[in-house]
Amino acid sequence: HKPSAYFHPVVCASSEPLYPFGHGLSYTTYRYEDLTLDAPEMTADGSLKVSVNVTNEGGREGVEIVQLYLRDCYSSATRPVKELKDFARVTLKPGETKKVEFVITPDKLAFYDVDMHWTVEPGEFKVMVGPSSRDKDLLVASFQMK
Repeated sequence: HKPSAYFHPVVCASSEPLYPFGHGLSYTTYRYEDLTLDAPEMTADGSLKVSVNVTNEGGREGVEIVQLYLRDCYSSATRPVKELKDFARVTLKPGETKKVEFVITPDKLAFYDVDMHWTVEPGEFKVMVGPSSRDKDLLVASFQMK
């Protein structure tokens, strides 16, 4: 959604969805930690590696869908607050931790600008990783596109 999509001054109740995108139920619980980017900057011909540790804290084996969202913080055209750009399916035994890695490439940052040209603009980007699109569930890091 756009940054202002859930702001309704006349409406008293929240207009957010009941369940966030990616919401799912499991017989176990997972902990996300140690979100890292391999560099603070990325170039138009480069890439950036994102990693996060996911731990099964429950007593049963489970399958978790780890989701990667991106946000262009400042752009010439209105961009969504979160865009799902990648995901990974991870099977974890009780107590097991796995490092999940994603690669961000320029094509994952590109969009159609106001002149309808497919482009990547320089600036700050946020990386968000978690089990769903809900803000409180996401780990956040930032990088600069040069």
